Amino acid sequence: MFLIFPALFAAIVIWRFVPALPFSRAWKIAIALVILLISQWGLITNLFGGWASPEVPRGVIIVAGWATGAFILLLCFLILKDIASIFLWIAGKTGFFPQKPQLGWQWNIGLGVLAIILSAIGTWQGIRVPDVKQVHVNVRHLPKELDGFRVVQLTDLHACRLMDAEWMRAVVDKANALNPDLMVVTGDLVDGLTKNRVDDVAPYKDLKARLGVYVVTGNHEYYSNYLAWMRYFEGLGLRILKNEHLVLNDKGSQIILAGTTDRTAARFGLAEPDIQKALAGKPEGVPVILMAHQPKGADANAAAGVDLQLSGHTHGGHVLGIHWLNQMVNGGYVSGLYDVDGMKLYVSNGAGLWNGFLIRLGKPSEITELVLHPAAP
Repeated sequence: MFLIFPALFAAIVIWRFVPALPFSRAWKIAIALVILLISQWGLITNLFGGWASPEVPRGVIIVAGWATGAFILLLCFLILKDIASIFLWIAGKTGFFPQKPQLGWQWNIGLGVLAIILSAIGTWQGIRVPDVKQVHVNVRHLPKELDGFRVVQLTDLHACRLMDAEWMRAVVDKANALNPDLMVVTGDLVDGLTKNRVDDVAPYKDLKARLGVYVVTGNHEYYSNYLAWMRYFEGLGLRILKNEHLVLNDKGSQIILAGTTDRTAARFGLAEPDIQKALAGKPEGVPVILMAHQPKGADANAAAGVDLQLSGHTHGGHVLGIHWLNQMVNGGYVSGLYDVDGMKLYVSNGAGLWNGFLIRLGKPSEITELVLHPAAP
């Protein structure tokens, strides 16, 4: 059975793009069939391990991601073209233009070529090893002794056939080279079953920081057999915080590091995020850093006494402009540093991607180095 909504989007693209092309009927039918096939990539992946982790060669995933990105961009361009045509038609009727402007088949070809080129650039941006992004954050309650405390955040690594062992090793080495005081991994570490990902996640065991490496789960861990992965990650030596906290001692001062589970847990009958449980019994007057995969719910975390929340999940919205849609479904948070009732929230664009949408345009991947400073009283 076809995926209904992608098929409807394909119908829109075919209707608004293909008939105007100056090609023969046979070529138009061929182009329409290709567009329909691309729209069903999600259905095809179900034959090879599922949409989150198709077990097919990396090159196939890259080409399919490029084609899917071009399809989505072309859909957006055609919608914008139709909106522009309406405004131009109105302008022509009102006499604003002496002649009625036309957006003919040349525009369709131009938009198609532009979509293909931008998708190629975006695919490369999406799958390359990310750069380090340094962010300075003023944190309330942070003692002056810890001014300059450095936290490296990795998130949305999505180990899979695309983000494979070689890519993961490069990311781990780059993060370790920063020699941070603390390293946190804020969810979506993996896609796929343990039997398929052994080599790809092996570099995780080499992550290191002066005060340790700590992890929380993301939604994709639940899609990929959560319990099996928790056992496997713990076997690698990763410390996973599940609605709990610990106190880190450094330079005669303390920092509380807390972590919550992911909202997706409820769908699998597992423990939902519980900030009250995570902070129960914490010492007073000590700065609280919270790892929470999704930024949604930041208001409640601020009210509970969190001073700095580190999240991912959004991938920064992938594409500048389209990121506004992502922001709407994530509580208004999509990328960068926010102030939430005195609590600082940092939403990382993430290091990797899942296989459903590979491109990044204007929202680059990142390994985040957060440098903490005491907030002004």
